[in-house]
Amino acid sequence: MTKYGRSPWIDQFPKSRVPAFPRQRGAMKTGVVIVGGGLAGCATGYAFAAAGVKVVLLEAEQLGRGNSGSASGWMADDPGVAFVDLEKTIGLGGARGVWRAFRRAALDFAALLRRLDVKCHLEARPAMDVAVTREQAMRLEREHKARRASGVDAPLLNARAIRGEVALDGSAALRGNGSTIDPYRACLGLAAAAAARGAVLFERSPARKITFTRKAVQVFTAGGSIRADRVVIATGMPTPLFKSLVRHFWFRSTYLTLTEPVPAKIRQCLGRRATVVRDYAEPRHLARWLGDDRLLVSGADREAPQLRLRDKVIVQRTGQLMYELSTLYPDISGLQPAYGWSADYVRSANGLPCIGPHRNYPHHLFVFGDCSPSVTGAYLASRVLLRQHFEEMDPGDAVFGFHR
Repeated sequence: MTKYGRSPWIDQFPKSRVPAFPRQRGAMKTGVVIVGGGLAGCATGYAFAAAGVKVVLLEAEQLGRGNSGSASGWMADDPGVAFVDLEKTIGLGGARGVWRAFRRAALDFAALLRRLDVKCHLEARPAMDVAVTREQAMRLEREHKARRASGVDAPLLNARAIRGEVALDGSAALRGNGSTIDPYRACLGLAAAAAARGAVLFERSPARKITFTRKAVQVFTAGGSIRADRVVIATGMPTPLFKSLVRHFWFRSTYLTLTEPVPAKIRQCLGRRATVVRDYAEPRHLARWLGDDRLLVSGADREAPQLRLRDKVIVQRTGQLMYELSTLYPDISGLQPAYGWSADYVRSANGLPCIGPHRNYPHHLFVFGDCSPSVTGAYLASRVLLRQHFEEMDPGDAVFGFHR
């Protein structure tokens, strides 16, 4: 039976090892309050604590069990937005800077997880963006030309190389690199590392109200309040406390499915399992293998459904994903999904995350709008926010601002 609406990362994690943190109670004072206990919040909590900042992190439910714990676990070396599109919206220099930032973040994020010895099944993986139709091939060719002209590395693979590596009948592909992780375990590992550095973590403590003066902010929970110099909103999307920022974004959902273990005879027909495959469909699909011979596929993105329709839509989209996967790999037809679930996100006008301050909210820093299927943006946000806090901004950080 398919388990709908449940992330396998969370579902299969031993319940006896799930950490528990207290609720926030009473009046407190700190340097920085971080609202949101997903990958971005925990990575930011670690970055600030490691830099000597006194940090309190608030999670409304349990750490890592929101959209971060439902992610695909792909750590890409690109922003998930075509270079051609970025060049049109932010210019050649800006697009080149974004590409460099994501490539550096992917490497540094993997290095951090290794250095902290976070047990999250981290593996370096090659990636391939494949064009399987004529229309996709035309877009991929434009993308390849734009990257080469700008000096961004973009190795082009031919049909023979594609067939030999991932067993697809594609006409062309672009080579990429990155890593795969269990996002839930990575989140818990970063939270533990932040706590070891002195960060104070609270669960089941949603921020009910935030006020600010010229010098400080006050964050109120059900059990108390926290006075701080700054608050970081790492919820990934505007909460009801920030309704005025909703206009910057489109609310979307992506869908994921995880198959039962694939029989050996079928696996032999599906190419090398080390490679992460992304097609050029709209919306795009991502497929990657897990260590227990199961295939994870994400895609079928659409406007976020109403809450009352969510369960029904997940069932529909899980079936759609399995069908679309079978059009790429006919040999898997009839294979049943073990899990089908979704993850919500918001998309900005140009597809890049909004990281940093907003003029209407003094002493606030935000992380909203990472629409990439990759988790690299969580680490990138932690570094940009740290620079913003210490007012040591990199010139390239401006492309991630609200008013870019």
